[in-house]
Amino acid sequence: MGKPKRERSLAETEAMAVARNLRVSPQKLNLVAGLIDLEFSRKRIALDVRKCVMSAVANAENNHGLDVDDLVVAEAYVGKNLIMKRFHARGRGRSGQIIKPFSQITVVVREVKETADATEA
Repeated sequence: MGKPKRERSLAETEAMAVARNLRVSPQKLNLVAGLIDLEFSRKRIALDVRKCVMSAVANAENNHGLDVDDLVVAEAYVGKNLIMKRFHARGRGRSGQIIKPFSQITVVVREVKETADATEA
């Protein structure tokens, strides 16, 4: 006996992956999430974004039986996560705050069937 299965929040032709606790600010992660070609990006976080996209593709193939060749990235959105707060000693006995933000990215892939008209042309 276990918990009853939860209803799917996505359509039958969609799959999702979430990468949490990424050590980068959400603003910087959002810039990388909008890129098309993550393979050649020189940003440090591009590798983690690419891993999340590949995880969504693997989820679609293995868990939902979708065709990998027909998948497109439908959504990719970034959210805030925890924030570590540190301090830096400043002059005259004061301190300055250092904020180390974390973020998360959610990638949704969707299976899109090509129409017969597009393949003939």
